[in-house]
Amino acid sequence: MFHGPVPIAPTTRPIPGGPSVDPLHGSFRSALNRAHAEEAAQQAQALLNNEGLARLLTTPREWQDTPRARDVFVNRNLRMASIELIGFDMDYTLAIYHMRRLEQLSFDMTLTKLVSDYGYPPVIGGLLYDHHFVMRGLAVDRATGNIVKMDRFGHVGRVWHGLRPLKSETKRELYRNKRIRPSNPRFAWNDTLFALPETCLYAGIIELLESLGERVDYGKLYDNIREAIDTVHRDNSLKREVRKDLSRYVFQDSELGAALHKLRSGGKRLFLLTNSAWDYTDAVMKYLLDGQLPEYPSWRNYFDFTVTAAGKPGFFTDQRPFLELDTSTEAGRVVGEAKSLERGKVYSGGNLVQFEEFTGYRGDNILYVGDHIYGDILKSKKSSLWRTCMVVQEIEDEITYTDSRREEITQLSEVEHTRARLDDTVNVIKSALNTLERRLERGGIAPEEQSRMEEERKRLKQELDTVRRALKNATGIADTLERDVEEGFNPYWGLLFKEGNENSRFGYQVEQYACLYTSRVSNFLHYSPMQYYRSPRDLMPHEQAGALSGKLSPLGSEGPPKASSKE
Repeated sequence: MFHGPVPIAPTTRPIPGGPSVDPLHGSFRSALNRAHAEEAAQQAQALLNNEGLARLLTTPREWQDTPRARDVFVNRNLRMASIELIGFDMDYTLAIYHMRRLEQLSFDMTLTKLVSDYGYPPVIGGLLYDHHFVMRGLAVDRATGNIVKMDRFGHVGRVWHGLRPLKSETKRELYRNKRIRPSNPRFAWNDTLFALPETCLYAGIIELLESLGERVDYGKLYDNIREAIDTVHRDNSLKREVRKDLSRYVFQDSELGAALHKLRSGGKRLFLLTNSAWDYTDAVMKYLLDGQLPEYPSWRNYFDFTVTAAGKPGFFTDQRPFLELDTSTEAGRVVGEAKSLERGKVYSGGNLVQFEEFTGYRGDNILYVGDHIYGDILKSKKSSLWRTCMVVQEIEDEITYTDSRREEITQLSEVEHTRARLDDTVNVIKSALNTLERRLERGGIAPEEQSRMEEERKRLKQELDTVRRALKNATGIADTLERDVEEGFNPYWGLLFKEGNENSRFGYQVEQYACLYTSRVSNFLHYSPMQYYRSPRDLMPHEQAGALSGKLSPLGSEGPPKASSKE
């Protein structure tokens, strides 16, 4: 056995591209093939200086005139050329509802059911619906009767009890040092547009009954409202009213048919996957699409596969069979269990595994477009590799509103930057003042030097007082301006996608689970069916501060959204 010293690589044969210096934390290496890099740099310069190409790239195109509120926004790069099958939910996706009218109808019908079926006092029948007091992404605290809005970290911002803001000291006591877990059964999340009226009902009933001196069982009240509003939807009583006057409740988008046609013309196959039953689906889809384009005499001609009563989110996790329906009857009588999915036929139920097996399309070749963060987006991302697009119709209002407040928001941003600089300056002056005072305390300084230092201390104290006053003033100004902008959009909850200085929980979920998001399906009309949707790359703080690694790859990557593997 060899027991001699370990041999050392000879220094006469350096590692290719090895370090020319010996830095503290490792080494900088030159490129292994510098010649190729130099050639690429020359080609880059020629590309950037190509006047003909620059002229082509700066020529205005039709899609560039799309209003900002009608854009498709990208969280994860998505190459439409690789998408072969595109699916759509119906309610709040293909069918965009007139929100205030539908919410009022749901509110009134649920209120009636609470009195007639759950024994609530008739006095609650006089409650009025306030559409401002509803927003997606809120949570009901079933233990306290509070309604809360929180940021992406789960920290509570705004809190209302009944129709009154919770006192600051009470809010601090309940939520300041607590991070809310989404899975905690104490909290009920309001993430769907269908569920918005229940939040207003919950707050209104608590406000009324407590003002009358009655004790409210907050958890039971929420459960009763939840059951009543579910019944209104499940027994089709609400949808029967909608069907009586579809034009009152459903927005007829004149661009919807053209958008679907453009996708089909680009070689995409389309499918409909909705929780609504056949009779309601047929009525709404006829209203939306029949007669829009001569190439499609019936709405069913747009879709290669049609699945109703899908039972999402269970569709993505359970194993219910597909049932073929007899569409010659309004009720859609079940013919039998389907062994395949065929164009021209309609099915109910089903499951993801069989859908992929029957259609022959799988994983990230499928794009699904829906409005429900949990049932359409979150569950499909955790159960499959389907790409996702979320329809958030409220974004049109938020973007239009913030654009109308451009001057105030620009001024607020400048004040915020000034406040940060003032805060930093306070710390710099305090540090210099502390250093100076320690030197004076140690003594042993010549009289002339001490006199100069005393003058310097006096000057620093004056500067510190000036900057502190400016900081306090800037803080008050910024808080007032921010509150004015946010309450201008919603006087109770502020902006949908923000809570304080952070993204709201709802905004965070959209970012985490949706590859794309947009305000309506017809927005795809303004893009090529082969569009490469590109997202900006996430930058780390040191890159945002100017580290040039942030400029290496300005665009994001393809693949599933960030939270697709999270529980």
